[in-house]
Amino acid sequence: MLVGLSRKEKLERYFLDVIQDRRKGRFARILRSILRYLSFIYGSVMSARHFLYEKGIFRHHTLGCQVISIGNLTVGGTGKTPIVEVFARELQKAGRKVAILSRGYKKVEHGFWKKTLDTVTGREQRRPPRIVSNGRELLLDSAMSGDEPYMLASNLPDVIVLVDRDRVKSGRYAVDKFHCDTLVLDDGFQYRSLKHRAEIVLVDCTNPFSNGYILPRGLLRESVANLRRADFIFITKATGKDAEALVAKLHVLNPRAEISVCVHRPKYLQNVYSGERLDLDFLKGRNVSLVSGIASPEGFEKEIRRLGASLGYLKRFADHHRYTQQEIIDIINKSKQNNASAIITTEKDAVRFPKIERQDVPMYFLRVEIELLSGVEDFHACISRICFR
Repeated sequence: MLVGLSRKEKLERYFLDVIQDRRKGRFARILRSILRYLSFIYGSVMSARHFLYEKGIFRHHTLGCQVISIGNLTVGGTGKTPIVEVFARELQKAGRKVAILSRGYKKVEHGFWKKTLDTVTGREQRRPPRIVSNGRELLLDSAMSGDEPYMLASNLPDVIVLVDRDRVKSGRYAVDKFHCDTLVLDDGFQYRSLKHRAEIVLVDCTNPFSNGYILPRGLLRESVANLRRADFIFITKATGKDAEALVAKLHVLNPRAEISVCVHRPKYLQNVYSGERLDLDFLKGRNVSLVSGIASPEGFEKEIRRLGASLGYLKRFADHHRYTQQEIIDIINKSKQNNASAIITTEKDAVRFPKIERQDVPMYFLRVEIELLSGVEDFHACISRICFR
């Protein structure tokens, strides 16, 4: 059950239910018909845009450095952030001066009229990007930077993290101000203004192409046929043989791309506030509370059960929900009523937890990292081939 939703979150959830055919009735059917028509228009616009870039009518910008794009075809839920993190870390270890360029989805924005005025007057173009990390320290919180950029900056102390919708501008800033020679473009598959040296695309094994429709009738950002632009494809959230049919389909869509299959493997639990780490064995036989505000919570919940915990209390919020102190207090109280020994959340949720003095039920996030199942023996060798070939 989804609770604690704002009006905007409730509207988003309603449309998601309509898209995924969970809403029945005449109004939902009419709305799906309208969305199907809008999808055709949106898909046509996206196809025209890609055509103009491919013919050189729309110009790609080059910044004189290496640009690695990591993105996906669908909206949310492919497990992109851990892959961005490991690519940035390996590039930095190899001696590169790395910056991650993010749009900063759902960060705190200026009001509509101010944004409009700044765009018209050119002030927006002159404003520097938000610096989440300068490679030495965190400079913004998750509200000002967005969940993923803050999480990446927290885990990558030697990497620059910048946030701006205009990633040509933020890329130029990274090169000029921080002397970066490598840019990792977070969520960059559809961002064609900046020339990419390597195009890495993630496909979720559990739900590769949503319902097959482009936005707003489905969750596809563009046609599946556009996977032909990818240089490398990572199938995420796989368990093994479940990916074989998808690999075959992707080879048909893009015969030249290298395809690797990977799993998001849980590594440890970390206290949200103290940083204390626990082995995953802590969960075995324990009654815990589970709290999440992510696009696809089912996989997270299934993983906690697989690790041996029983769920005494389960609470889902909308994707990117920003928690209040009262919500956390309510979760603690409910957990105590259900005799939960701990509250477990995701790392992405943990960055949105407010500071709170009450910690009578300890709160941990599940740390997840990438592990390859097939494609290459070693993920680091794969990164080396992609980035240094």
